[in-house]
Amino acid sequence: MILKSTLDKAAQENILSPEQVEPLFQFLQNEHADDHSSTILAERRDEPLKFVRSFGDVFIALGVVLLVLAINVANLANYEYILPAIVFIGLAEWLVRVRKLVLPGMVILLSIIYFVYKAIPFDNGNGTFIGLSIICITSLLFYLRYKMPFSLFPFSVALVALFATFIGFDILENPIIFSGFGLIIFAVAFWFDSLDTKRVSHLSDNAFWLYLLASPLIVHGVMISLLLGDWQWIKSLNIEVVMMAFFIIFFLISLLIDRRVMLISTQMYMIYALSQVMQSKADNEQEVLIYVLVALSLFVIYFGAYWYKTRQIIFGFISSTFMNHYIPDLNKREDNKIKRH
Repeated sequence: MILKSTLDKAAQENILSPEQVEPLFQFLQNEHADDHSSTILAERRDEPLKFVRSFGDVFIALGVVLLVLAINVANLANYEYILPAIVFIGLAEWLVRVRKLVLPGMVILLSIIYFVYKAIPFDNGNGTFIGLSIICITSLLFYLRYKMPFSLFPFSVALVALFATFIGFDILENPIIFSGFGLIIFAVAFWFDSLDTKRVSHLSDNAFWLYLLASPLIVHGVMISLLLGDWQWIKSLNIEVVMMAFFIIFFLISLLIDRRVMLISTQMYMIYALSQVMQSKADNEQEVLIYVLVALSLFVIYFGAYWYKTRQIIFGFISSTFMNHYIPDLNKREDNKIKRH
């Protein structure tokens, strides 16, 4: 950015007239503001991890953790834990509401949940219900107060656990229920994403944390049902091929909605599925593992470099349909040049 004093010196040396100084200065200021806004927008259209803005955030979060440990060592009585909970709410007012710090805010929320949990006495008969309710209520209130997207993660985890406790089914005997919960959370996440397709507000961050929970629930439910299910129609299928088909569909969905975070939960299951498919093509398990890891590493590197190009090639036809209004821009490119000042 050119300073006004520099333009004044240029006018004194007759490089430009004094009358041109102020209009040129205003023009340069507006150009700088536009470029800065474009830079922020370009950076946020991706799937950024906005947990840490500087090492200072890590330092503050570490301080919060040490404070929690110190209070925990004090062995307070149940009701006495209300005091540190209030203190941490005060910290949230300063660090989250005023300073807008994300990583310390995440630690503070978990600390408040812990202290509130410790402060409320309950017997073994209703312990699970009260504990999960504390997580739900505290996380929801924290979100409503501070609009911190991470709050939705413990809220959703506790809510799923509460529903799983009271639906009347043995969730371990019916693992597909996990996928049902995951699909519901996925739908809510997609709704948040559809409201902010340019990913410039906290709504897309809400979606990030919900996708992070929905993906393992969906994958775990489907995979456990395929591997351990007692259903005859599953036994009649080629399980390895079905698993690979599931991964391909799952990948295409994550590519369409531009959410790489969804693929995190599939990695271990994908390694297993690829190992089973390639088992007959190798002499021993070690060779299979090597082939699988090499294939997966090439997959990750390629799509890390050409994610948007591949997305445009596969789903470019959607840009002229109604779906284009609910997903991020299909014309994004990896090689965009962003101006720096």
